[in-house]
Amino acid sequence: MKTTDIVRMASKNAFRSKLRTTLTVLSLFVGAFTLTLTTALGAGVNDYVERQVATLSDGDILLVSPAATVDTGDGPTEYDPDGRQQGAAGNPLTSGTLLNSDDIDAIEQIDGVRNVEAISGVTVDWIAESDSSSDTRYEIDINPTSSIGQSDLVAGEQLDQESSQDQIVLPEEFVDALGFSTAEESIGETVTLGYTDAAQQEQEVTATVVGVARESLFAAGAGANSALTTVIADAQSADGAPDAWPLAVAQLQPEDGETVTAEEIQRVKDDLADADLAGQTIEDQLGIVQTIINGIIGVLNAFAVVALVAASFGIINTLLMSVQERTREIGLMKAMGMSNARVFTLFSLEAVFIGFLGSVIGAVVAIGLGSVLSVALADTVLSALPGLQILLFTPANVIGVIVIIMLIAFLSGVLPARRAARQDPIESLRYE
Repeated sequence: MKTTDIVRMASKNAFRSKLRTTLTVLSLFVGAFTLTLTTALGAGVNDYVERQVATLSDGDILLVSPAATVDTGDGPTEYDPDGRQQGAAGNPLTSGTLLNSDDIDAIEQIDGVRNVEAISGVTVDWIAESDSSSDTRYEIDINPTSSIGQSDLVAGEQLDQESSQDQIVLPEEFVDALGFSTAEESIGETVTLGYTDAAQQEQEVTATVVGVARESLFAAGAGANSALTTVIADAQSADGAPDAWPLAVAQLQPEDGETVTAEEIQRVKDDLADADLAGQTIEDQLGIVQTIINGIIGVLNAFAVVALVAASFGIINTLLMSVQERTREIGLMKAMGMSNARVFTLFSLEAVFIGFLGSVIGAVVAIGLGSVLSVALADTVLSALPGLQILLFTPANVIGVIVIIMLIAFLSGVLPARRAARQDPIESLRYE
């Protein structure tokens, strides 16, 4: 008997008992459906996070802040006049203390650091179109990570950090509000920003729109180049106050090749730690987010695995009953010369075929419903996160789910197939 004949016979025999096989396929369908959706959820969220990280940096950026210190002693800490200046409490990007000029110099002296830029936190009260007759003003924030990476642009170009021109990248939602009909029309136009200086007086500055960006998970607010932030930061700093910054951006220089290696990043982090500083990549800061997401997906996958384990017992039961019902048929096939290996293969393929049907049907239904659900969520609940495809079905993940379920089905069919292969042909022919 040829291999193709065995495959044809296995697929035909799988449905000798249609109801029993259908119920087994449905039990596999539940596991395949759930597993396909959970893997798509993980792929969609992680893909979005990775794309957002890519817009912030190319992997050669370290965010540097003073190292966090924990006082384990009793009572309040004694004031140290030579210590670092304290910043605002509760800042999620810093340890609560500020960097000073000595810290910036120390960062610049570390091997592997190409450039250091101190980040000045600036506060803007409002924005309005410069040439508009309307007195309407809108609240807006300046994104402090503008100097780190690139914006996800709808129109225009990226900020020029070396330019002396005051430049701004508008969030897409401000285009209509400021009176522009399209994002392209706003490019090259000027807007007025209002802010409060150190003397609590309202000041204004005019900036040129060079780009319009989509809102992203990690880059909310408008982008401003160094020239614009310097103007505002200088006005909001009290005269005679020491230079202090909550954060600095260190750009690393790769030793060999075009990209910075993980070993080079770790070495710079160690040198920063020796200087009582802490360095983090964007990926480091998002690590806990991805860990939580992967943990949730792992729990959901566990439910799918439980369903598949239960389905595997259904496969075992189905094939054991099939072996018992076909005892004389097995004896006849062996009496006509079919080897034990061929009998084992026949029943194993029946199990694999059942697994294939359940996994493919589950995956197809999951892709169909998931695609509709993903589009619906993107237009409603997740509309504030453009570009997020919450359920991302990749060929590799779908094929992986199908292969895993077929493997589970094969393992479930080993016991019945082995029992069929070991049957004595004479005793089988006598079976009533």
